[in-house]
Amino acid sequence: MASRHGLERPTWRPKSKLSPEVQCHIRGVQFTLDGELAATKSAKLSKLLKEYTQNDLSRLLDDIPADPESFELVGRFYHGYDIKLSNENVVRVACIAHYLGMTESHCPNNLLNKALNFFEHQILPNWQSCIKALISAENVLEQSVNLGLVDACMETIVTKAQEDPRLLGEPIKNFSSDDDDSDGKEMAIKPNARRRLFDLEWKSEDLMVLSLRFYEPIIREMIQRKVPLEYVAASLYQYAKKWVFEKEENGEKETVESLERLIPHQKGMFPCSFLFEMLKSAVSLDASTECKNGLEIRIGKQLDQANVKDLFIPTQGYTEDEQHDTESIRRILKNFYSNYTGPDASGFIKVAELVDNFLAEVASDIDLKMSTFISLADMSIAVSEGTDRTLDGLYRAVDIYLDKHRHLTESEREKLCRVLDCNKMSVEAREHAAQNERLPLRVVVQVLFIGQLQLRDNITKEVQGSDDRLLKLEEEEEDEEETRAEMEKMGSKVLELERECHIMRREIQRGNSNRQKPSLWKKMKRKLGCMTTMHDHNCHVKKRKVHPR
Repeated sequence: MASRHGLERPTWRPKSKLSPEVQCHIRGVQFTLDGELAATKSAKLSKLLKEYTQNDLSRLLDDIPADPESFELVGRFYHGYDIKLSNENVVRVACIAHYLGMTESHCPNNLLNKALNFFEHQILPNWQSCIKALISAENVLEQSVNLGLVDACMETIVTKAQEDPRLLGEPIKNFSSDDDDSDGKEMAIKPNARRRLFDLEWKSEDLMVLSLRFYEPIIREMIQRKVPLEYVAASLYQYAKKWVFEKEENGEKETVESLERLIPHQKGMFPCSFLFEMLKSAVSLDASTECKNGLEIRIGKQLDQANVKDLFIPTQGYTEDEQHDTESIRRILKNFYSNYTGPDASGFIKVAELVDNFLAEVASDIDLKMSTFISLADMSIAVSEGTDRTLDGLYRAVDIYLDKHRHLTESEREKLCRVLDCNKMSVEAREHAAQNERLPLRVVVQVLFIGQLQLRDNITKEVQGSDDRLLKLEEEEEDEEETRAEMEKMGSKVLELERECHIMRREIQRGNSNRQKPSLWKKMKRKLGCMTTMHDHNCHVKKRKVHPR
């Protein structure tokens, strides 16, 4: 049988000349069947052959859910040949068999029962087999849903994800706004190396091949059944990357809107850059307002993790005056300020600096309205109240805006420069501003005045510090005088003692020269307290006289 699909003409023929031939056309491909054998296996063909005498039943079977490859297998089964079922064809074969009434009640060991048994024992136990079966069901969706094949596959996928969430892919690695590659497209998802080595069938991108009609209900059911969100997020990230970011036409609006509904609202589940990429796609595809608002709210919860490039949201349409969607940025800032729960003001400061840098980048846009610039600058300043953050970044943005918008009048420039607080500018920034010809004269005078005030304060502090140091030195000198006087008194006493010792030494020497040198024995007796006369050799302690009783 020749066909545009490259199928060969079947070799079977009616078993006898009396057996009628039945002809069917499936998508332009003609099939010739033995009418008697077909009627034996198919209740529907048996009924049609009894009611109609024509051989060509194509008109009566125009709604058959078949493609040429699948119907080829059914024809072989009619004529007693063995057929090989697989992950890719079993769903379509089952749908054709169900349509033609190839049931056990019409004929034992019929095709429908054969296909369903294969589906139950070969498809459902395996994760990838279920995914391939779902892909094959795309063209026979209504019939496969009615047979319960689609629901069975999706149930298996969800159940297996509950048992082993790693089937969805490894969680997204740690990310930070300081990463060089934090553009949302290069964020790595690292599969488990050991699992990849020992389980050859495992692939983290399996669910990516499913169409949205299958993927969305599967993920929603996983979320309801409490599959860990970090693994669900990994799957959503990969799916968005394939079907939204890498598409030549930037995906479809339906895909973006569906993924937005699936993205968890918990903070930190996705890189901030990924959420911004989703928002940019939603804007470019003109997605629903609900979709864009949902993404802005999620971004607002973790805006302190963003970088300047993330904020470059292009405006949609040719009638827009500005290149970037600053209104979206304002809404995101409001969401961040109203929902910030950080332990300190560091998150506020990060976002304020982020806005300053963003303004510096977009200030060169000739179409950027001054009211828009001032509005964003005010939001940056408001969050800086009570902190020691300098406004050098904001001054830089104002300077660039003035340079690129030289048509502004003096009053407009003064209005723009009201966002600057000279007290919060560094010395270097004030020195630059004092010589900046683009600034209004009033602002320059204010900068110089603030500089003089701070210089006076610094001099006053230095003088006070000098006075304190002088007072301390005087106190130290007084202490030194007292110490010196005490030492002089002690010195005089030492000298007096030395003189007395010298006199005593001379007297001793004079007395020894007139007297013989005592013997060693006499010295010992003196130490022992004995008399030293030559005539008495007894101890000077008189003996007690003992009287007789």
